[in-house]
Amino acid sequence: MQVAALQMVSGPSVQANLDAARQLLARAAGQGAELALLPEYFCLMGMKDTDKLASQEAPGRGAIQDFLAESAQAFKLWIVGGTVPLQASDNQHVRNSSLVYAPSGQCVARYDKIHLFRFDNGLEHYDESRVIEGGDQPVTFELPSIDGHCYRVGLSICYDLRFPELYRAMKADLLLVPSAFTFTTGQAHWEILLRARAIENLAYVVAAAQGGVHDNQRRTWGQSLIADPWGNILAQQAQGPAVVMAEVSGEHLQALRLQLPALQHGVL
Repeated sequence: MQVAALQMVSGPSVQANLDAARQLLARAAGQGAELALLPEYFCLMGMKDTDKLASQEAPGRGAIQDFLAESAQAFKLWIVGGTVPLQASDNQHVRNSSLVYAPSGQCVARYDKIHLFRFDNGLEHYDESRVIEGGDQPVTFELPSIDGHCYRVGLSICYDLRFPELYRAMKADLLLVPSAFTFTTGQAHWEILLRARAIENLAYVVAAAQGGVHDNQRRTWGQSLIADPWGNILAQQAQGPAVVMAEVSGEHLQALRLQLPALQHGVL
């Protein structure tokens, strides 16, 4: 199965971001992808954190969700919409939600980011909990590929990457990590954490990132990549908009798990 991680440098205009995402989705579909993953905040990288509140949508309704549903149907793709700001339990917060659309255009899964990023090194200050309400449930979905293999796909978002127990709980074949890692933390830990999650779970990892300098002057690390269950990087892109493509194989996955049954069951 061909999978694609779509790298973006999103800005404050939702419509401009959707137009850019559509171009990348069209490229991925044209190259034979069955699954395309957009990055965290693909639809909005605002000038300030509270911009998310103005762009929030009710579950099942809104221009961003319509775009994802229509694109999945038009391109005959499984699309995982990075993250979308959905209504939370109060007016001061949103849910940072990853939505999965089947090629029919139906939304088949939703994951709300559990672990919220907080970082302060004296120069950079981030605290997602000021605007984002955290989720509390791991989420997986089943993806039947054209070749007849059914993949168990685990959903996560960005800072979740630092919490290995979340990934072990999902027992997935394919782990998705839409992200907007800062340049500072990405340079230090992005690649090594992604490869570690692949190795310890004997799973493919697809990570779609924001990668560049945004209108709000935030700099994101990029390096969208696809890693195999042995931790090898199959494809990657350092910075800038890109379609990162690679093939995942159910047969290869099964062979590895027969060789290493202890890892398959989470016994290290």
